This record gives sequence, structure tokens and C-alpha cells, in this order.
Amino acid sequence: MFDLLTMPKAELHLHLDGTLTPSTLLRLAERHDALALLPEQALATWFVFADLNHFFHVKRTIKQLLRTADDFALVVHAAAADLSAQHVRYAEVTVTPYSFIDALNYGLTIEDLLAGLEQGRQQARRDFGIELRWVFDIPRNRAFANGGDYVAGVAERTLAYALLGREYGVIGLGLGGSEVNAPPEAFAPVFAEAKRHGLRSLPHAGESAGAASVWGAITALGADRIGHGVRSVEDESLLRLLAERQIPLEVNISSNIALGIYQRLEDHPVRRLDAAGVQVTINTDDPQMVGTTLTREYELLITGFGFSKADVLRLARSAFQAACAEPDVKTRLLAEFDQWAGAGNAAHSGG
Repeated sequence: MFDLLTMPKAELHLHLDGTLTPSTLLRLAERHDALALLPEQALATWFVFADLNHFFHVKRTIKQLLRTADDFALVVHAAAADLSAQHVRYAEVTVTPYSFIDALNYGLTIEDLLAGLEQGRQQARRDFGIELRWVFDIPRNRAFANGGDYVAGVAERTLAYALLGREYGVIGLGLGGSEVNAPPEAFAPVFAEAKRHGLRSLPHAGESAGAASVWGAITALGADRIGHGVRSVEDESLLRLLAERQIPLEVNISSNIALGIYQRLEDHPVRRLDAAGVQVTINTDDPQMVGTTLTREYELLITGFGFSKADVLRLARSAFQAACAEPDVKTRLLAEFDQWAGAGNAAHSGG
């Protein structure tokens, strides 16, 4: 019996502040005597995605309630519990340290942040057997704060934080935020330095901007994977390059619909990307805020796009292959996936 819930999974595009449940948020607000930051309406209703302004308001509120190492440990452990319930065995979680350390004034240090992440990571491994790694991403829009001119400091500080975090599971440097008027090329020196120190280049591109943003991520940032990348379909030559080089895309179907990148599920290009030979991985982005799970995203492949069960298995395995885990960890996780797939769980996977 093919069971999507018990299928071992890897999640490669997951924002930590998008994993908080209303109950976790309430717990943090009570911990910091900050209930005034929360709305009078029911939290469960407030969390339901309405529009982009609402999305970013919720994100800002969440960031204001993550103030200590213990807060981060709590959130990481709660996220790991949710992931484990879906049989996610490995996740690369994006964190934006600049937003917590430099943009807010709660006294959090990089040492606090790393200590909290590491405590949560170790507890997740102990309690759920799940492996977590971190991507520290640059909030690109803060680096273009003065009338569109690039401002040094934001990206450089993020890189410094990421380098300090390598022994705590930081495996890559990301680039988040809206791509509009914030092109990847400006960040080339920082990403070159990151790669020189062994960090992976994992920028967002091809979400709020088109194919040119993906080209820039590849040519200027040496992208090892592309966060989103769905708008690569707007350029056939880019599709060919992605397929030839097997640069993985971190595709987030429900998030793309919720944020208006595509208006309807049937408009989403996940099938076209896969048919072009691009290495597609399936992810959730901000699951609590867009109302999805990784299991549901795989279900959408079948119910919304007509992927076969064999295709779903291929894409699920691709996520483990595209992971930036250490070789021994990746080998173990792939063996676990293959054992599950070969044990009769995918007996009907050809249809």
C-alpha cells in the first residue's frame, strides 16, 4: 500500500518563522508578557492567509516574540515534532539572523541564537530521530534600503553569522525577501566568500521576479540550489541549463498559490519543470501560514497534476539527493528511503 504519510521525506525549503503554530505563538507571548502584540481575534483565524500585507504582518509579529535562546529551542523542537509526525527525516531550515539580532532590540546575540538552535537540534535528534541543518539567509530588501542603492553591512553580517554557525549545523547562505528591485548580482562578493569557506549557495530566485533573477543567482552567486525557481519556465534556454547542470529547484506549490505567484493550481508549472528534466524537489516554505504540510504537497502532485506514484517517489528521493547533508548522513537517509520504497510500501507506485 502506497502511503504518503509514512513515506520518508526531506524538506529543503522551510522558514523557521513559518513553522510556528498559534499555540506556540501564544506561549511565547505569555512568556514575554507581550500579549498586546497579538490580535484580539482568535489566533487560528489570524493565522489564515489573507494577503501579502497580512502575511508580512504575521511574520513581523513572530519575529518580535523570538527573543532568547530558549525561545529558539522551543520553536525548533515544536517544528521537529510536526515534521516527525509526517515522517520527515531531514530538513534544512532557513533562519534570518539579521532580523532577530540587528533589526530588533531585545539583546539577542549570535551566541544566543546559535545556542538555541543547537539545543533544539539536539533535542529533535534525540526525541524524533530527525536531522536538522540551517540556512542563514540575507534579508535582501534591507540591503537596498536607501532609494534602491545597495547598502553594505546586512549581507556581510549575515555571512559572519553563518561562518560562526558552521559547527552548529549551518550549511548554506541564503538570500530571501522580495526579488523586485533587489537583484542577486549585488551579493556576488559575499556569496563567493561563503563558498570559499565551504558554505553552499542557496538563494531564493524566480519567485517574485522572473527568469532573469534565476540567471543572476546561477551566474553571479554560483547557486547550488534555487529557492523556488518556478519562473524559470519563462525562459526555455534557462530550463535547458537547469536540466543540463541538474541545479535543483526548491518548489513550494501551495505557497506560490497563496502568495499570488500563480492564481490557480492548474497554472502552476511544476509538471512542466519536471517534464523539462529539471531536478524538482517538493517543499512547504511557510507551512503554518499557508495551511499546508509536506505530505499534502506530495498529495497535490497526484490529485492536482496527475503525477504517478512512481513520479512522486522519484521526486521524494530527489530531495534527499539534493540535500546538503554530510555524505554519511545522506547515504544513510537514501538507504532508509530505498528500504521503505522496496518493502512493499510502493507496490502500486506505477499508476
